[in-house]
Amino acid sequence: MAAMRTAPESCASMADVRAGVDSLDRELVALLAERFRFMDAAARIKPERAQVRDEDRKRQVIENAQAHAQALGLDPKLVGELWDWLVEASIAHELEAWDQARTAAE
Repeated sequence: MAAMRTAPESCASMADVRAGVDSLDRELVALLAERFRFMDAAARIKPERAQVRDEDRKRQVIENAQAHAQALGLDPKLVGELWDWLVEASIAHELEAWDQARTAAE
């Protein structure tokens, strides 16, 4: 999936930087689309709507992301805030998918 791009340390111009950022953004959007397909799968698998929101799992996902961020030298607080938003958006998506699947089945 990783596109050929100039490494940040090798960028010689803003065009190189922008091309790298644009390339990463395309990859991030593709990864988000795949993540949301997993939310669709979860909505299909979970028998009860109340199972969609799992605060223990949310905490685990955020802690995992923060630990990974720390290992990569990123600010874990910032990553935690981003992942909190991402998980909430994922829950909203899964709830909608859960409702749609059950409505379509009726």
